[in-house]
Amino acid sequence: MQQDRQFSRIDWVASGCRLLKGIAAEFAQTQPFAGLTIGTAIHLEPKTAALLLTLKAGGARIVATGNLNSTQPATAAFLADNDIAIIGEQTRNAGAHHGFIDALLDEKPDLLLDNGGDLFARFLERPYDGLIGGTEETTSGRTRLAPLRERLARPILVINDSPIKQFAENRHGVGQSLFESFLRFTNRSTNGKRVLVFGYGACGKGTAACFRQGYSAVSVVDIDPVTTLEAHLDGFSTPHRADAIRAADVIVTVTGHPGIVTAADLPLLKDGVILMNGGHFPHEIDRDGLVADPAVASVASSPEDGIETIMLTDGRRIHLLAAGHMANLAGPRPLGNSIEAMDLGFAMQARCLERVAGRTLGADACLLPVPADIDRAVASAFLDLNR
Repeated sequence: MQQDRQFSRIDWVASGCRLLKGIAAEFAQTQPFAGLTIGTAIHLEPKTAALLLTLKAGGARIVATGNLNSTQPATAAFLADNDIAIIGEQTRNAGAHHGFIDALLDEKPDLLLDNGGDLFARFLERPYDGLIGGTEETTSGRTRLAPLRERLARPILVINDSPIKQFAENRHGVGQSLFESFLRFTNRSTNGKRVLVFGYGACGKGTAACFRQGYSAVSVVDIDPVTTLEAHLDGFSTPHRADAIRAADVIVTVTGHPGIVTAADLPLLKDGVILMNGGHFPHEIDRDGLVADPAVASVASSPEDGIETIMLTDGRRIHLLAAGHMANLAGPRPLGNSIEAMDLGFAMQARCLERVAGRTLGADACLLPVPADIDRAVASAFLDLNR
């Protein structure tokens, strides 16, 4: 018998990313990124490592930095050991993060793999020659970049607008991971809890469904009456906003928009309510505004657990997870979305970057969804592996 050996979580994730493994083997032969630099600002965690190594196999030079508060040091060190240039470190400081973005753009990447629009928005403020285009991962990023479309004027494919991304990664992946994250942070039961989900897009649908499957009483608030009607017909309670907040034991924000829960809501929040954000940016729950309000007597924190307790002058307690950052990529042992969900999403990333690098798309492809033929190819490949 051979001596036992250990393996890391990066090894475990890589073994589950079977789509990316096949694409990496293909890219090693076709070299679609030969001579090109790909710059990315994305959550640096083990599943991202599988994507970046796939792009590297295709001949790319990779320069990477993280998003706010989601860089995992072990993953960053692993990538650096595999000849991927890492800029910066884990930080919650927006100024430091912007400095990392500038340092990345100093490398003048030919392609950008963006996650939230940080790279493309900053590129417009300090443009350089040679940017072919790239991809944007999120709804938040697409919303942010949409008004800049005419100025960007180059092919940028939006992964989040793919139906596969919507149901596989957003509905199933985010829903499951936010439910898991609530349990991981709090070690509290979901049974019988009154859970309020703000936003009934794909991420909100999955989050509401997973908490309902965890025996919670789930309500939904959305600003769109058509979307709210869908939630109602899906069997969720759809009270008016103030009534929903007053009743909630747990509030989860997954809207992609700022200022969903603010200090103005403090009079409505019940004692012991838990606030958790699943949106990309840490502004859906206005943490700084909450703690600065005159109604706040003190703030206690458990750094090890990633929980803050805001004590109000009337004795009520409000618990905030991860300071309002993405709960599924923060706190103790952050895991993010499932391996299978991200294997699908990152397979589309790889194929879309391959398409942009081929220079067959023009400026009219700026902020367009994933091409339908890529959706079909990725879906067929996944089914072939899992039937």
